[in-house]
Amino acid sequence: MKIDSVKLVYFSPTQTTEKVLKAIAKGIGAGKVQDVNLTGPDSGPPADEPGEPTLYIFGFPVYGGRLPALAVKRFSKIKSSGMPAVIVVVYGNRAYDDSLLELRDLVSENGFIPIAGGAFIGEHSFANEHAPIAISRPDQKDLEKAQGFGTAIANCLRNMNAPDERKALRVPGNFPYREYRAPSGISPYTDTDLCSQCETCVDVCPTGAIHLDGEIMTNAERCIVCCACIKKCPGGARIREAPRIKKVVQWLSENFQQRKEPEIFC
Repeated sequence: MKIDSVKLVYFSPTQTTEKVLKAIAKGIGAGKVQDVNLTGPDSGPPADEPGEPTLYIFGFPVYGGRLPALAVKRFSKIKSSGMPAVIVVVYGNRAYDDSLLELRDLVSENGFIPIAGGAFIGEHSFANEHAPIAISRPDQKDLEKAQGFGTAIANCLRNMNAPDERKALRVPGNFPYREYRAPSGISPYTDTDLCSQCETCVDVCPTGAIHLDGEIMTNAERCIVCCACIKKCPGGARIREAPRIKKVVQWLSENFQQRKEPEIFC
């Protein structure tokens, strides 16, 4: 099967998922690669499905063993009629639980045919120098594996006539999916003594929960605790102090320091 283009569709507040998908695309070596970034609050579905054969690579971070509900909502309008797809989840070194299965089912329901999948590791949203949970991942080793995965996908495509001739993709996970309740009413706050009001946090927030009104204001009900604002703030002014989150950070740091490696399914 000849693929003329690759379309990367992702939700990636801290760019870990984006990095993995771009490494996979590099390994595939397609002449045309298009980004469809669903992260921003104003993001929407991509343009209508092109006429040329296109491989879609879908990538989402894992929150509590599931896909972020916001990402699922933004993905819901992306439809196909039999285009091949690769599914990727990126998790913070604990576990990806049912997320890859959830993504496979979601992609299939929207008319794509999953032909391969992968679970990669990215720096945990809650990681910092005191809780180094998968710090700086995906690292060079991870990205080399992602690129090798892309090369394997390209070889697989060359050896098939159509994506529906392959057996259904099997990935780990259970249904009903793991129950996950996203944190609500919890958000980072701004240390005004450190804040320069550069509005970086405003720009990187995927829900539009942050705005400048004399000082930086945060709508805690809209915050999904992705921590993009913390990781991107140049002055270290965004701070996470909620007791519930601090307890989770301590548990993660104590139990999930050992390096995990990417898993590939095809």
